[in-house]
Amino acid sequence: MHKIYRFPKPTLAWLACLLVTFCEPAFAKLNVVVTTQDFGSIASAIGGTEVSIATLAKPTEDPHFVDAKPSFIVKLNRADALIEGGADLEIGWLPALLDQSRNSKLAPGAPGRIACNQNVQLLEVPAALDRSKGDIHAAGNPHFLTDPVNAKSVAEHIAQSFSQLDPKSAAIYQENLKKFLEELNGKLDEWQKLLAPFKAQQVVAYHDSWPYFARRFNLNIDLFLEPKPGIPPTPVHLAEVILKMRSDHIHAIMVEPYQNRKTAQTVAADTGATVVEASQFPGGVKGTEAGYIEMMDYNVRALAHALGGGKQALTSKAAETIR
Repeated sequence: MHKIYRFPKPTLAWLACLLVTFCEPAFAKLNVVVTTQDFGSIASAIGGTEVSIATLAKPTEDPHFVDAKPSFIVKLNRADALIEGGADLEIGWLPALLDQSRNSKLAPGAPGRIACNQNVQLLEVPAALDRSKGDIHAAGNPHFLTDPVNAKSVAEHIAQSFSQLDPKSAAIYQENLKKFLEELNGKLDEWQKLLAPFKAQQVVAYHDSWPYFARRFNLNIDLFLEPKPGIPPTPVHLAEVILKMRSDHIHAIMVEPYQNRKTAQTVAADTGATVVEASQFPGGVKGTEAGYIEMMDYNVRALAHALGGGKQALTSKAAETIR
């Protein structure tokens, strides 16, 4: 007869603990979903190896009109935190996804709901909503990360939020924040010197994405290929823009990846201006994939190059991209 061997109770308990240890990851990362790549880049710099980041919008995609996919709902459902602009940039697609995700961690006011407009003074806040003026945002212009100083506030807010959600890694987040700010401060001085010779010069943009950039670097970016925000260019409006550019000697047109480059090229051909491929999002233009600082470096150098008639120095990556 075969004997049945019974494990002592302490051994069974030890085996159960061992099973749990092997089944669970050794280091549980903070699971973060980010709406756009600019916020994602900063979050990655702050979080480092302690966080896992999934970005919803592509860097070449219009952040106002993101192609919402069912997989986004799954990502939001499993997230510990959501990082968003918080100034209605994602108003057309994010709320419905959040409703379907049913994740209480991402509810308004929850620690996991990280709105990046906190501590940022928004520009162009409308006195009243009037849809006849185009696609305007009640909270103000949501493209605030085109100003590197605002990126500092965003980085600090993300570091504070990560530390609250994951106290055991708070020291790491703070150290990563310090490194990011040191590098950004050094580059900001460099960028201001590069654009200083062009103080008060006018630049045309396709869409009103650059008021924070213009304020920081003392430029005037208030003439647009769109007749109103979100309204496609019309022949009548473009004719007016061309006349204005000729009379005021405007030499640069900023166009983002998801905007109609052919329209900008047509205007440039009639005015002698240079089309500057710019991006708000790392990876939107070749040579900017590494992160927010690299993206801003590209934007500044590409614009300085255009305004200076090609005489301003470029980084090797930026020069390669512009060619």
